[in-house]
Formats: sequence, structure tokens, C-alpha cells
Amino acid sequence: MAGIHRERPGAEDLAAATGTPALPLGDDVWVSPGVSNAYAVATGEGRVLVNSGLVFEGPLHRKAFADVPGPTRAIVITQGHADHWGGVHSLRDDGTEIVMHRNYRYWRDDNQRLMGYRVPKTSFAFQKFSDAMLEHFKTLDPATIDFSFPEPTTTFDQRHRMAIGGRAFELAWTPGGETTDALVVWLPEDRILFSGNLFGPLFGHVPNLMTIRGDRYRDPILYIESLNTVLAYGPRRLITGHFAPIEGADRIAEEVTALRDAMQAVHDRTVELMNSGADIHTAMHEVTVPDHLDVGEGYGKTSWNVRAIWENYTGWFRHRSTTELYGVPPDSVAADVVGAAGADALAEAARAHVAAGRPVQALHLTDLVLAAQPAHAAARAVAADAHEALLGGTENFWEKAWLTKNIDELRARE
Repeated sequence: MAGIHRERPGAEDLAAATGTPALPLGDDVWVSPGVSNAYAVATGEGRVLVNSGLVFEGPLHRKAFADVPGPTRAIVITQGHADHWGGVHSLRDDGTEIVMHRNYRYWRDDNQRLMGYRVPKTSFAFQKFSDAMLEHFKTLDPATIDFSFPEPTTTFDQRHRMAIGGRAFELAWTPGGETTDALVVWLPEDRILFSGNLFGPLFGHVPNLMTIRGDRYRDPILYIESLNTVLAYGPRRLITGHFAPIEGADRIAEEVTALRDAMQAVHDRTVELMNSGADIHTAMHEVTVPDHLDVGEGYGKTSWNVRAIWENYTGWFRHRSTTELYGVPPDSVAADVVGAAGADALAEAARAHVAAGRPVQALHLTDLVLAAQPAHAAARAVAADAHEALLGGTENFWEKAWLTKNIDELRARE
């Protein structure tokens, strides 16, 4: 069976909430689509919500769920990223239970202390969402918006069970997801699993063990264990953080097993190369997902995961150069190299690399030139062309966003 990643939309297709009525998914479950979807589960005593969207989306989700019998008895947050908890204050009623994993505070504190670092390094990929949110924000009264992180009323460690209105819920910690407070929600009678972003925003694709926006490394072993948790439940319906549910117990088991086995293979081969004396760049180039495991790389990339596995085990020192130990960057000598070799000569050499299908080698050279002479027209043109060559060979959301950002900046000054 072909991997489901071939049928799933790209991350570029994410869209903000609209405030239109929630869509029924069957089994008394409704979805209000958003940057991350919010879900409502009907019970005999009110509704249970799974995730709440961004802070700007909260009022829209509340409007969308108006026809789902209330009040809101509980809101379960599957992870500490703001597109999952942001709308809680708009969606909660008097007495609503707010349920999170006990590790929520680590991600809350991370985000608060590193806001000035991470926000600028995220905006290049999510500009269209930022623009949409800004337009929506203009229609709201800022005094009515509570941006604060909601404090949970209930936390747990490994598992948590609750029964509301005759409906059973089981929550399980799955720290191999995007955050170490990640959890899944299991409806045992219906065999429905809400997985949040355990699989990232694009189900069927390899995860991001390292995000270029600047999150912590993610642990591949915990990811594998978390996928085993999903497999042990044996869901017939998988409701993820984004897009439509995945249906069918056999298909879900096949896809999740492929994702698990792909990560295990990448992990094991990376460790093998580490022990063999290979270097990190060789591992990034050589390690691939086995051909029989049909998984995508639309959001995460195997080469990036290889580097994350390597550095998660070993740290940043690669035993290659004494210069690694000191706070003096390589481009501190760029002017010396450019002065000796000549900026034009280096730009021409970079152009030859692009022509020969070696765009990354070209960028190594243009980085030197542009560090010494940022306005050098020929180097900027070659660098833009190298980025264009790389852009033509990727379907990865993050890589495309980064390459496009750099092309726009380089071309703007030609």
C-alpha cells in the first residue's frame, strides 16, 4: 500500500479558524478547523474539548461549537505549543476542568524565557498565518483577549482516566512528540485516538527531531516508544492535530508501524556510523529510510534527524578542530580569505559549483565573500542561484520556507 503521505496536503495548506459551524466527524465528535484543529466530544453531561487553537482563534472555536451540547466540562491540551492551548480562556466555562501533562510547565517556561529568540526565527515560515491573525486581531477588542498561559486544574504522569457523561477517556503521556508534555486521548468504546501533533502536522511523514526555528532536540527513542503506545491501543480512527482523520485499523497500524520502523532504522544506522569513526556529514549524506518504508519528508527530514540524533548523544564538539572550543566564528577570517583569493575569483568558483550540480559547495564560497563584502553583486547572484537549485529539489516545508526567504533577500539587492 502506498504511504498515506502521498495523499496528505502540505503544511502550507494550514489555515486559521473561520468561525463557521463545527463539522461533524461521526461518533458525536466535531471539528473546528484552525492552525491546529479544535475538537469537541459530546457526552451526556456536556462537551469535552481537545485543544483550543491559537489565542485569536478561541472566540471563533467557541462560536463554532455553539451547537454541540454544553457546557464545556473539560478541555484537554495535547501539548504545550500555543496553537494547542491559546484559545482556552475563550472556550472554558465556569467549572471547566483543564487537563495537561505535568511537564506543561517546562514548555511554558521555555517559551516565555526564549520568546525573543524563537519568534523571529519562526516568522519566516509562518508569515501568511501571522498576516491572517493580524487581520483578525484588528476586529477584536484587545482588552478582551487573555494571552496568558492557562494553568491546568488536573495534571498526570503516565496515564489518566476520566469519565464524563457516560463517556470514558484515557490520556497517555507520549513524550516523543513535538514536546515533552505531549499526550494522546483515547476513547475506548469508539476506538478513536486523538494524537495531537505526536506525528507532527503531517501524518505519514518523518518527524522533526530538530526544528530550525530553535526548539529543543527531540528524542528518537521516546518517539519510538510513543508510537508503540499508539499501536497498543489499536485505533480504528486516528484524529490528528491537522487535516482530516485517518480511518481504518489496518491502515493506521501499517502507517504507524512504518513510521516507527523508519525511525528505528535511521537511529540504528546513525549509531553504527558514529561507532565506526565516520563523521557527521558522512552520516547525514548516507543514512536514509529503507526503501520498503514509504514515508514522506514534507515536514521533517532524515538528514536533519541524523544530525539531531548524533548531537543529542554527543553534544556540539566534533573533535575536528581546536577552533570548535573557542568563541571565534569561521567567518572572522573571511576578509583574509577573500583578500587573498579575490572576491571575483571566489564568485566564479562558486558559479562553477552551481553549474556542476554542487550548490552547497557554492554557498560555502559565497558565504565567505558575502561575510567580507555583503553587497558583492556576483556573489549574491550565485548564492541566489544556488538556493534556487536547492529549492527545486525539496518538498520539505521548512527547507522551502528557508530557501525562499534567502532567495528573496539575495534578489532584493541585485
